[in-house]
Order: sequence, then structure tokens, then C-alpha cells
Amino acid sequence: MPENNSTQPSSDGLENRRDFLGKFASAVFAGMVMGGAAVKAEGAKSPALLPAKSPDGPILPELEYEDVLMRMQRELEAALERPLQKWVMVIDIRKCVGCHACTIACVVENKLPPGVVYRPVIEEQIGEYPNVSWRFTPRPCMQCDNPPCVPVCPVGATWKSADGIVDIDYNACIGCRYCLTACPYQARTSDFGDHWTDGTPGQGQMPYEEVPMFEYGKEWKREDHKSPVGNARKCHFCRHRLQQGLLPQCVTSCIGRATFFGDANDPNSLVSQLIHKPNATRLKEELGTEPRVYYLS
Repeated sequence: MPENNSTQPSSDGLENRRDFLGKFASAVFAGMVMGGAAVKAEGAKSPALLPAKSPDGPILPELEYEDVLMRMQRELEAALERPLQKWVMVIDIRKCVGCHACTIACVVENKLPPGVVYRPVIEEQIGEYPNVSWRFTPRPCMQCDNPPCVPVCPVGATWKSADGIVDIDYNACIGCRYCLTACPYQARTSDFGDHWTDGTPGQGQMPYEEVPMFEYGKEWKREDHKSPVGNARKCHFCRHRLQQGLLPQCVTSCIGRATFFGDANDPNSLVSQLIHKPNATRLKEELGTEPRVYYLS
């Protein structure tokens, strides 16, 4: 009888093999169930589930992606270190879902009264039945480089600033509304001194209507016959927030990340890249107003 030189596996080896096969089978099954999602061995810490990697901006070393808001905030802080900025806004109407979050956020940020809107969202039906769709177009002030609203002001209460924002001096404005008529984008409205609780039985003005606003870096209280009541009002890219190193409120509140903001003087900034895309356009360019709000479509 020939001698059998094979050795019987030890019990420890069999246990290790069973553990390995068990973990391997569990990993394969989990991969089939989870659609190919990565599965780590037992005891390893699973990574946090994050949204798909954003195509905008570099990847942070500690995350799998960098949110576009993080990039814009970082670029804003860098822009404020430079002596001169050229603020630009880009709106991707392909991403806008018409939720009006930017409009409401603007009202809250600037304590806007009834009838005063800085960022309306225009809704349009495109096509003919049955091939129809809806298009949503946010319409802030265009901050034109050649603003028609400026030369018509009889008292010089509005002007083009070096950083590109068209400003208004509420104390100088006489409320003639010439600028409202001159603006081809209907971006200006007049403050008639109304309150949201006007006509409400049994109650007067609510405390939230008495909270001051801080447009243009100053404190303003809406009181009868005092600025800004009676003045022309408009979007100013939240200048008071920019002065504090914060993005405009409409940018941070956009749930679809459809609004971008930054300094066009920086060739590496996100907005500089976006405004040079072939699908970047501006409203009513034929008028020669040179808007600083771009649209991607």
C-alpha cells in the first residue's frame, strides 16, 4: 500500500478559509443587490454617501467632490483681497426649476415690502401642444456697463460703481421714476410705503416689518416719508453681503445650483469660464447695454 504523503488541513486553516469564503460570498451578493456599489470587508469604516462629483471646481482632499457653492465662496474671498473686482452673475436656465426660492430669499434678506421685487422669475411656455415645455428665467438687475437708468436721473442719485454694480443713493432719490421707465429689463420698482399687514383687521404693523434692512452697507428703517419709502429700488447683488465676504442670497438659496457669482477679473474663476462658453448669452444685447448677467441655455 503506497504511503500517502498528503497532510490533513488543520482546523485553524479550515476556519480561516471558511471566514474568507463567507466574506467573499457576502461581498459578491451585496454587490449584486446594491448595483455594483463598493463594499468593504467587515470591520472597515464605510465612507459617507455623497452626491455625484460636481464637474465644477477642484476636488477637496478630504471629500469626493467640492460643492460649487464652496468654490464660489473661496473665489469670493480671494477676489476681495484684490484691489478691484468685476462682479458677474451667470444663471443656467437649464437647471432652474421655477421654485422661486431665490425670490423669497431676496425678499427676506432685504426686507422687501409689497410691490418691491428684486429678482422675479419669469415663466414661459415654449412650443405648441402637445410638444410643450416650461422655461423659468430669473431676472435680477442686469448691472449694465452702459445702464440706461443712469443718465435719465435728474439728481444723479444712481451711478455705475467701479466694481460693476449700479448703485442708488436713497437719500438723494426724489422718486421721479424716470429710471423705472428707462430700464429695458423692468428691473426697478418703486417703494410706495406699503406693508404686508396693511388692512389686516385687529392688528397693526407686525414686528418683522419694523426690522431694519442694510442695503448698500447702511441701516435703513422703513418709516413714513423717509428713505427708502418713495424711492426707486432694485437688485444690488447683495452689496452689503459682499462687503462681509458673503455670496448674494439668491446664489446660496438656489436649490438647483443654477446661479453662479464671482469676479470676472480672475480668469480662473468659475464665472470667467462660464461666460466664455458658446451657449452663454445676455438679454437684449442689441440695445448695447452690456449686461453683467449672463444666461446659459
